[in-house]
Amino acid sequence: MTYSESVLIIGPSWVGDMVMAQSLLITLKQNTQTEIDVLAPSWCHPLLARMPEVREAVLQPTEHGELNLSKRYSLGKNLRAKRYDKSIVIPRSLKSALVPFFAHIPRRIGYRGEMRFGLINDMRRLDKTILTQTVQRYVALAQPKNLTTAPQIPSPKLTVDIENQSKLVSDLALKLDAPIIGIVPGAEYGPAKRWPANSYSQLVNELANKGHYVWVFGSQKDYEIGAEIGTQLSPTLSDRVINLCGKTALIDVIDLLALTRAIVCNDSGLMHIAAAVGSEIIAIYGSSTPDYTPPLTDKAQVIYKRMACSPCFKRTCPLGHTNCLKEISVQEVLSAVEVEYD
Repeated sequence: MTYSESVLIIGPSWVGDMVMAQSLLITLKQNTQTEIDVLAPSWCHPLLARMPEVREAVLQPTEHGELNLSKRYSLGKNLRAKRYDKSIVIPRSLKSALVPFFAHIPRRIGYRGEMRFGLINDMRRLDKTILTQTVQRYVALAQPKNLTTAPQIPSPKLTVDIENQSKLVSDLALKLDAPIIGIVPGAEYGPAKRWPANSYSQLVNELANKGHYVWVFGSQKDYEIGAEIGTQLSPTLSDRVINLCGKTALIDVIDLLALTRAIVCNDSGLMHIAAAVGSEIIAIYGSSTPDYTPPLTDKAQVIYKRMACSPCFKRTCPLGHTNCLKEISVQEVLSAVEVEYD
């Protein structure tokens, strides 16, 4: 039997985590006629606009890490008129639980965290032996308490805007007359997640030599590494590699990733976006592990060395060598792309 309810989700702040959170939203929609609003920082709103499960994206009024009780109280008070039935608070911090409390939402679900008894009144114990993946922990918040097995995980699926896609191809003078391989050399978390730029450069040279177009994706912060990747190309191949870093908004990247035959990427937010638009993925892991944050698609190949020091989950290598990434060869990645060359 279905019924109607309204839910406020307090979302995560990282792009990749927000994509994974769509699995929770899909789960909530499966068995109930649920209206879902998501509270999130501004940089995640383009993702929410492409999630059909979301009724409204609510702007997080504070900066990342900022408490600012006044802003949180004001937002909570304004949200009382929405009369939400429940809230699911994904982050485990105290401050993330304040807005649902101030909004007088009767049922506030979340994991035990920073001294938030009372703020969360449907408290869950996080059993990491059962819920080994981040996405499982999100989806479990839509399930009854005390799960004994991990829940089923529906794959995220972002909507692709074909009209905007066509406009981007025209405005950026992109060519579609050969297979396109996307490259995502960055990872916002830190260098211990990034396969070396020189390795990406060699890979791009091989792909361009075999007749592919290579599109390099990333933010403005990744522009220099994107430019560096093309330095080993001969002049005759330079027009086959397009550095799109910093030239496209996040919502545009969603549409362009959907045009690629395959994506080679680090464990990053764009990896999760690529998975959610149906791209073939070759995912390179260094300091993190696919056991914890895998690409949520059956079209992924993972390259991970499982070294004695892995995973360390550090932003920079604590041993100073980053061998978990350096020992991944260009040929290994090239073989994993699995495309037919002319």
